[in-house]
Amino acid sequence: MKALLFEKNGIENLKVAEVQRPEVGAHDVRIKVKMAGVNPIDYFVVTGLPVKPMPHIPGAEVYGEVEAVGDHVKSVKVGDRVVVYNRIFDGSCDMCLSSMEMLCRNGGIMSVITNGGFAEYFTAPDKNLFKVPDYIGDELAASIPVSALTAYHALKAAEVKATDTVVVFGASGNTGQFAVQFAKRMGATVIAVSRKGWLKDFGADYTVGYEKVKDKVAEITGGRMADVVVNSVGSSVWDSSLQTLGLNGRLVFFGGITGSGVTLELSRIYGAHARIIGTTGGNRKEITEIMQGRKDCKVKVWKTYSLEQGQEALKALFDPSRDGRILIKIS
Repeated sequence: MKALLFEKNGIENLKVAEVQRPEVGAHDVRIKVKMAGVNPIDYFVVTGLPVKPMPHIPGAEVYGEVEAVGDHVKSVKVGDRVVVYNRIFDGSCDMCLSSMEMLCRNGGIMSVITNGGFAEYFTAPDKNLFKVPDYIGDELAASIPVSALTAYHALKAAEVKATDTVVVFGASGNTGQFAVQFAKRMGATVIAVSRKGWLKDFGADYTVGYEKVKDKVAEITGGRMADVVVNSVGSSVWDSSLQTLGLNGRLVFFGGITGSGVTLELSRIYGAHARIIGTTGGNRKEITEIMQGRKDCKVKVWKTYSLEQGQEALKALFDPSRDGRILIKIS
């Protein structure tokens, strides 16, 4: 089969090569990959995150069609459309038993501690697979396991409620566009920090640019500022995130594509009785909630690449003109 892989770190080392099709164990399912999302985790995997095995296939967000099942698999059948929950978990540690499989003490992320899904075929345990309903199209399905799940879990962790005002930084990006949609469906007033007008069609009540964002949020909220701030960008908007956070507010953040190092003024946090919440991924139950309860969910796709264009796809994450998701279409 064809796979996008690298033998040493660096985007320039990504190449398409022929590799052996993965075997199917008794509890495994082999998927013919239809589409894969391109996310910051893929960039970090390629550019230096410790991974195994080597040579290595990146690709953390996988959607496809079941091609073969192991002898003990009953949950799916050949031909089913499925998405892959990309966490390796044992199901028995305290984190797993608390529905926090993404923090399994004996696990990790597929595409980091295993090969990923930038390939024609991908194998995963049946417990990691979820059938895709007919009303969900290919592009949205390919965005559920990372982009949608990460945003949904973060909003739940921040306990968003109908009386909240939610400010979303990076609103037109992979996770941001889902944070806007989900926050609106939770009843919140949503302020998208972006110049993209299409975000109003995704549920944003207001869109504001990054210039003087604190003043704009203050004007919209009558000085109350935000109850919840979502930072999906990283250190470049850290100060702005805190400046737009109101009293007793919650700042939830994940990822760091613009950097991870910040300076924190402690009195700004405890003086406002603020909470800073870090999140990563989500759990399996939340995938079912997204698919079953979000029939009107949508995705804005900017560009779709082929496997052979893998280098360009990863570089496009940093394109200042990027307007939505980046996907790799495989079959």
